[in-house]
This record gives sequence, structure tokens and C-alpha cells, in this order.
Amino acid sequence: MRKLSIGIQSFEDLRKNDYIYVDKTRYIYDLVSRNKVYFLSRPRRFGKSLFLSTIEAYFEGKKELFNGLSIEKVENESQTPWEPYPVFNLSFATGNYTNADELNKKLLTFLRTYEEKYNLPARENDILGDRFVNLMKEVSEQTGKNVVILIDEYDKPLIDNMSVNNELEEINRRILKGFYCALKDGDKYIKFAFVTGVTKFNKVSLFSDVNQLKDISLNPRYAEICGITEEEMIHAYGKEITEMADSMDIGVNECVGELRQYYDGYHFSKEGKGVYNPFSLINALSDGELDNFWFSTGTPTFLINSIKKSGINIEMFEDGVTASEDDMTNYRAESPNVIPLFYQTGYLTISGYDKLVKEYKLSFPNDEVKYGFYSSLVPTLSPDYSYDLGKFSIGSMLEFLDDGAVDKFMNMIKALLASIPYWEGTTPANEQEWRNLVYVIFALLGQYVSAEVHSSKGRSDFIVENEKYVYIFEFKKDLSAKEALEQIETKGYAVPYESSGKKIIKIGANFSTNDKTLSEWVTEGIV
Repeated sequence: MRKLSIGIQSFEDLRKNDYIYVDKTRYIYDLVSRNKVYFLSRPRRFGKSLFLSTIEAYFEGKKELFNGLSIEKVENESQTPWEPYPVFNLSFATGNYTNADELNKKLLTFLRTYEEKYNLPARENDILGDRFVNLMKEVSEQTGKNVVILIDEYDKPLIDNMSVNNELEEINRRILKGFYCALKDGDKYIKFAFVTGVTKFNKVSLFSDVNQLKDISLNPRYAEICGITEEEMIHAYGKEITEMADSMDIGVNECVGELRQYYDGYHFSKEGKGVYNPFSLINALSDGELDNFWFSTGTPTFLINSIKKSGINIEMFEDGVTASEDDMTNYRAESPNVIPLFYQTGYLTISGYDKLVKEYKLSFPNDEVKYGFYSSLVPTLSPDYSYDLGKFSIGSMLEFLDDGAVDKFMNMIKALLASIPYWEGTTPANEQEWRNLVYVIFALLGQYVSAEVHSSKGRSDFIVENEKYVYIFEFKKDLSAKEALEQIETKGYAVPYESSGKKIIKIGANFSTNDKTLSEWVTEGIV
């Protein structure tokens, strides 16, 4: 029985215990040969920690772990000895940095650990950055070799506090900036350094003084350094794909297509190949079924807060949004444009690039992200509403549409909209919230039935088609349901479906800012 590496972040554990490994070691030799201080931004659960663990094993000289891997052949051809180097490994992946003293404790523990390992005195009176430089210097002098520094999830102390505790976020930012300055001040003692994270604050504040740092986040040479390409998936997991296809009673090619639709589609450069989310893919192959694995820990609070604060129109995510090259390279925490943040956290990915204006197009990478994102938004857009099966569920709404029960369907939407909190007047932000919630509901229906928003003569709000019915929805604000219904007719939204043989039901509805929910709806076509 083959072993799949679900959640394993130790390269040594993976190799010693015969887990399936997708070989990424070729990148290590390339990185070491070209530069010595790197930064890589990738979404969570994309294999950053495992890659750092692989680098750690390489620099610790554990040659036996690399038997049969690509770097072994390159190293043997170059006749370079596998020399061990002192490695400092600092991970911020664990720890609750909403606690005021957590970051200081983490950094002090890191410094003490390596001071004790090399029998060095604890320089407790030094500021953190200076103490780190002295640690590099003394270890380098003691071993006769420069040190290797690996920093994982460098930005978690900031992300934990974004839009939650601005004061602590700023305190942690200052602490980290002083600490990371050691990478510049101790440069002559560094053999190699690699820093990973989700967000890219490196050009703005935290790493502004570390001018030797090479950011490879959008470099096409390293676009597939994390994640799994389709070729790698088929080569490494062919047996598991066949077993999954059998369990789903479909062909292997169809199974690959299902996996591609659900977990592929991430692009981390203008021209790079698409890659699968490794965490989700391996979980799906292990379970033999498709599911939303990436969202098991939920959408980060700071992203939800960013959506509310910015008044983003959720509909624009469906067709793709744009971001300038500067926005993609230099994210600023205070920037009103939160779109690059959605890219960095993995909710959007590169789907195109305009060379003329140097602008990226960003879209949902796959169905797991698209529908998982929408699902996570419902309770945040409507947090006061109870989600019992009898009150709100996509399953209930689909049943209503299957039965032609329009009033039950619309009453559920009415109750959801009435639950949106903090209605104060008719501000654009509040109007956008109800539009977002309605859009998210219909987008979620699109997992199971056809849900369209375009027609040849205009743009209908929503069209939902199942085996028996075609539903055409038009929503107005502070007008009348009759006017909404008339627009469906005037614009000819129903014309493309008249030859379908299905019953066409038109629904016009009005949202009242005074009542703060749907005030009325009228229908045409119900028998």
C-alpha cells in the first residue's frame, strides 16, 4: 500500500518512511548556484515548509536522503562534495501572535536554542537583531563555515493581527524589521538564506534594508517550485488516479479532468505552467473523492474584513480582475486595493498579462477555491441568520427550484437579506453587501445547475436552468417588481431558452432600502 504525504512537512520523515515524493530538488542546486538570499511568496498549504525542510537536509549534508533524486545526479556531475553547514531554522507557522508577547518569545527561543547548541553565551542585553548577527558570526567562526538561514511564514505575526489589532500588528512589524535587518548586517556570515511567506511586505517595510534579497515569487524560472504540475501528478500518482477513477466509475482521463477542474489552475508567473494545490490534491487522491480540503480552516479574518471595508463587488471576481505590476510586486498593508492580497493568499491567480500596460489579469484558479470562497462568505455577509436545513441550505434551495416553488425560494432569499446587520441609511457599502449576498447564493447554485448572468441583448441578473425549468431573475432597488419583470421581457432574456423545451419562469423582484430586504416579487410563467 503506497503512502501519501498528507500534511508531512519534514523531508527526512518523508524520505525515510517511503512516502511518495514529487521531486523538487532540482531547484535547490539552481538557487544555490545563482544567488544566496531569496524570498518566495506562496499561498498557505502549498508546500513551502516541505521545500525549506528539503533545503535544510541538503545543507546538513544528508546525502542519503537524496538517493535517486534529480539533485544527486547534478551534484555528482559537478563533483561538489556534500558538505554540512550550520543551519538556523526559524518557523512562525505555529504560535498565536494575537498575544502581545508571543513574537518576542518566539525570537528569544530561537536565539537561545542555537546559542545552546553551539555552547555560546546568551547575549541577553543585546537587541534582537544584533544578537542574531553575533550568533551568525560566532557560529561561523566556530565551524569555519558560513551559516544557512531558513525562515518560514515570516509574515504570520502580521497576518494574525491584520484588521484585528492594528496596534499589535504595527508593534510586530517593528520587531520583525529590526530582526530581519540582521540578514543585511550579517551578510558576510551567510552561505544561503531562504524566506517564505504568504504576503509580500518585503519591498515595503520589513525587508526594505535587505537589498541583497532576491524575490523569486513571480519569476517564471521558479513558477512550479511549489505545487504539483499535471505531468508530475500523473507520473507520481498514476496508481491513485486509476483507483479514484474506478471508485467514481469514470475513465482515467475523465478523472484527471475532474481533478484539473477542482484543484489545478494556479499560475505564479506570466508564462508558467499551471500547478495543483498539493494539499488538496493529495487529500482527494487519498480519500478517492473530490472535496473542499483547502478551506478546512476557513477564510482568514483579515480577508473577510478587507472585503467589507473596501466594498468590493464580488461579481467582478467571476470575470477576472486586474492588478498592475507594481501592485503585484509591492503590496502595501495600507493600500485600498486589496486585490493583490487575494492573489497572494491563493483566492485569485494569474490568468493573463497585458504587456502593453504591464497589467495582470487575476481569476479564480479552480472550483475548490471558487465555491469554497463563496461558501465561506455566506455566514459573514449574513452572520445573524440561522443555517438550519429548514432555514438555509443550498440543498433546500435546489429542491425548491426542482419543484417550481418560487415563493419558497424567494422567501429564503428575503430572510437572508433581512439578516444583514448594521443597516444605517442607504450607504453604497450596505447596498453592495446585499448585492454580494444575492450573487454568492446564485454562484453556489452554479455548482449543481447551470447558472448564467449574461444574455445576447443585455445582462440579466441571474438565470438558473435545471432539468425542468429555466428561471430568469431580475432585481431592482427601490423601484418595483413589475419594472424588473418588464425588463426581462424588453431585453429578451428568455429568447435563447424558448427552444429548450423547458418551462420558462420569469421573476422580477425589488429590494427596499427602507424595509432592508425584498419588498415584493412578481412572477410570470408559473402554471
